[in-house]
Amino acid sequence: MATFLYKLGRLSFRRRRLFAGAWLALLGAAIVAGLTLSGPTSDSFSIPGTEAQTAINQLEQKFPQASADGATARVVFAAADGEKLTDPANKAAIDRAVTELQNAPLVANVADPFTAGGVNPDGRYAYARVTYEVSSDQVTEEAREALTAVAEEGRDAGLTVEVGGDAAAAQGETGATEVIGVAVAAVVLLITFGSLVAAGLPLLMALIGIGVGIMSITALTGFVELSDSTSILALMLGLAVAIDYSLLIVSRYRHELALGREQEEAAGRAVGTAGSAVVFAGLTVVIALAGLSIVGVPFLTQMGLGAAFTVTIAVFIALTLLPAMLGFAGKRINGRRRRDPEASDTAKPSMGLRWARLVTRRPVAVLVATVVGLGVIALPALDLRLGLPDDGMAAPATTQRKAYDLLSDGFGAGFNAPLTIVVDAAKSDDPKAAAQQVAGQLQALPNVAAVTPAVFNPAGDTALVTVIPTTGPTDEKTTDLVNAIRDQRDALSGGTGATIAVTGLTATNIDTSTKLADSLLPYLLLVVGLAFILLMLVFRSVLVPLKATLGFLLTVAATFGAVVAVFQWGWFADVFGVDQTGPIVSLMPIFLIGIVFGLAMDYQVFLVTRMREEFVHGAEPTEAVVVGFSHSARVVTAAAIIMVGVFTGFILSDEALIKMMGFGLAAAVLFDAFVVRMTIVPAVLTLLGRSAWWLPAWLDRILPNVDVEGEKLRHLLDEPNAIDAEPKRESVLV
Repeated sequence: MATFLYKLGRLSFRRRRLFAGAWLALLGAAIVAGLTLSGPTSDSFSIPGTEAQTAINQLEQKFPQASADGATARVVFAAADGEKLTDPANKAAIDRAVTELQNAPLVANVADPFTAGGVNPDGRYAYARVTYEVSSDQVTEEAREALTAVAEEGRDAGLTVEVGGDAAAAQGETGATEVIGVAVAAVVLLITFGSLVAAGLPLLMALIGIGVGIMSITALTGFVELSDSTSILALMLGLAVAIDYSLLIVSRYRHELALGREQEEAAGRAVGTAGSAVVFAGLTVVIALAGLSIVGVPFLTQMGLGAAFTVTIAVFIALTLLPAMLGFAGKRINGRRRRDPEASDTAKPSMGLRWARLVTRRPVAVLVATVVGLGVIALPALDLRLGLPDDGMAAPATTQRKAYDLLSDGFGAGFNAPLTIVVDAAKSDDPKAAAQQVAGQLQALPNVAAVTPAVFNPAGDTALVTVIPTTGPTDEKTTDLVNAIRDQRDALSGGTGATIAVTGLTATNIDTSTKLADSLLPYLLLVVGLAFILLMLVFRSVLVPLKATLGFLLTVAATFGAVVAVFQWGWFADVFGVDQTGPIVSLMPIFLIGIVFGLAMDYQVFLVTRMREEFVHGAEPTEAVVVGFSHSARVVTAAAIIMVGVFTGFILSDEALIKMMGFGLAAAVLFDAFVVRMTIVPAVLTLLGRSAWWLPAWLDRILPNVDVEGEKLRHLLDEPNAIDAEPKRESVLV
């Protein structure tokens, strides 16, 4: 493959105008398509195959007026001290609010607290439940403003009024995250290269790459419904990897120039060697992201495939457009600094060289210290609790959180965790009696605070019963109650012929967490298995991929520990802008594992490929580790700092999942790049010696030789006209 990429690098350098023009045309077409073909995105949440989602689908058919998939809001009223909501003035204010809500945009129905049992026993708290005709992502700003106006009028009348529910939540914004990431990258690149041109090229490649990727995804929304988070993950990863891949090739190009090569030859060699690492690093990221498809959650699949597409674009840009731009840059790529930025044989050893010598001199001590250190950081992960965001996890100052607290004060913690029981009595002789029997049996279950009377659809064959637990949405006892209802459904129906299903937001959250937990092991086996095979191809070794996988698991454990400590325990919460602690978003683990695995293998490939290159070229094992590390350390350090900068910017997001993802990915890159890859890896390779590169003879015969370290390319280049005479079969290995 190195030979093919060498030819590709020289071709794009030589025909730079053609390649640059083609990419600019593609970018222009993507922008035009995105602006003209785009459609609305969605933040609707569905988990096919779960009981909660099946019940929602059933309600949409038999009970459309319930608007089972529609957005909801709860307008909570509280009287002043010494007053009751039943006092004439307070009741009149609530009646006006209910009337205005009924006439508000997109509202399907409003439950009057005085007629629907929405007033607590002491008469001080009440709520009006508002159901919308559309899902939460389709609630317009006008409809949200109407909710706010109702609350303000109630407050003017002397009441405490707060609004909760998904209809009241404004769409989250990522703020200046992109700007922060690009700014950090620019500073790091400038320090690394000492040249504005060299620093600017990776940034330009990243902007073109995410432009093509994001605008293509935007255009796709005109044909299929995509989650509004699809482009966010694509942007997050596309920006980070595009800069890193270009950084690696530009650094190798400058190294080749420093050795006295002509510019076109240097471009070919840079793409043939560093480009090979980029290809396999990109493949591991794509495998990890595309593997999210097996989880069976539509929006996870969309996010994974969207990000994988953007990463693929970044790889192609690094291999084709970047060499062309190197041709345009000419000698300006070096700026005023003419020496090789990777050189380690100067009078003053580089920091990377000194660090590599330290690690290889005391490999056992370094290995034990780092593993123990990461193990300590991972300890909080033992207390990991999963859940989905609700109003109870909102910031204390928000109206959603205040509404949540008022409901808990007035009606109990379980009032924020209602369970919707769908009683399908179509096959029952007496549907009304069947529903009443189910309601009575439910009331007798442990941890049930109240059960509302059954409400029937117009056909009279399907009823809704609401169960109020005594505990809150994230309490384990609430989960136990949901499981108990499902386990005892036959006994609850009592031979009436009715069927029972549990749904609602609380049940959906429980089902989501269960499904994601069940999918985690198959996902890990698929992603790690495929990547293990890929790494065996790259390194021609069994132990190196095994070490890479174990190092990844250590990174993930430490990352989960840091996430739990900050977002669940509240350590340094103020520093990271965490207003409210609570369970970790249940989507987080599988997301984090997939993305971190891809990024971890990036650094593994970047670092160890250069070590193997030195070993294949004749260096002793420890010398190969030291020399390869000294050549790669500067680039890997810069790449890691850039990624940390990009991901840290997303901590500013208002969305809980994006904030956690930004923090988790930034922490993971710090742990993996600086502790696992740049400390544990050289220590382990030193201890393994030559056995690190061992591959059974029978496996060596089976696996194709992709020549990622460029050994075959090196021999070919030593022979005059060998490249031109090389048969084209080499490209098949790509």
